[in-house]
Amino acid sequence: MIKGGESLNTQKEIPANSYMKDVCRRFCAHKPAMISLVVLTLEILAVILLPVLLHLDPYTTDYETMFGSAPSALHILGTDDVGRDIFARFVYGGRVSLSVGILSAVISLAIGVPLGVAAGYYRGICETLIMRCADVFMSFPAMVLILVLVSVLGPSVVTVTIVIGILGWPKFARLIYGNVLSARESDYVESARAVGTKDFGILTRYILPNTFAPVLIAFTFRAAQAIITESSLSFLGMGVQPPQASWGNILYDAQFISILSQRPWLWIPPGVALVVTVLCINFLGDGVRDALDTKMVI
Repeated sequence: MIKGGESLNTQKEIPANSYMKDVCRRFCAHKPAMISLVVLTLEILAVILLPVLLHLDPYTTDYETMFGSAPSALHILGTDDVGRDIFARFVYGGRVSLSVGILSAVISLAIGVPLGVAAGYYRGICETLIMRCADVFMSFPAMVLILVLVSVLGPSVVTVTIVIGILGWPKFARLIYGNVLSARESDYVESARAVGTKDFGILTRYILPNTFAPVLIAFTFRAAQAIITESSLSFLGMGVQPPQASWGNILYDAQFISILSQRPWLWIPPGVALVVTVLCINFLGDGVRDALDTKMVI
């Protein structure tokens, strides 16, 4: 009996291990995704380690250097109009922009997935309330609603992160809702009900593992969208407020024609960083999607 049980467990583990190996193999074969993963990893390490290693200070004015100076050995990207080091603000701004994008996507996922699962699994009045609430949220222009809420609550990193996160939950809810609707009628879920498995066990052991892959893909694209939204808010003066830096408010300070034409070192680094970061996150999402797609053959 023991040998038979061991054989059964082995048979169960092999398909799961084989599936994960196939997913990793397909992801590693996706060259844009692998390059993007390396770039994003370097970005994250840079914004975390460079301030410590180089003793960067984005807030202190250097009175010994002319305000608005050009790049030099002392200040790699020069100084802004109040004498603060632009390279230090660029690095700290990357930390803020990346954290806002990732944390707001986490908030959206944490709210949307449980609500979508509840609506799809329990149906009835629960489904009606949650999905109609999602329709209401999605009926408003997102940027206009975010601007209103941020102006009421006061612009800050925390406010922007929470508002973007809360307003992004309907997409996750609707995505997993449709997947749960089909999964709840499957044979393995019916078998679990027949043997007396509780709802929580069915959701965590059978439904979520088989419906979460599209949500993981959507998470990457949501993080990229959140970074763009934060940068747009900061560029409009309603996001991260000075003296705290983000890539968006660095671009906001460089919106004048004289700066755009005569001081490109102010706006090219954050602009390029935004484009590269968003592209890398999107390519990473493409790689995850292709890796999880069982129809892909590599």
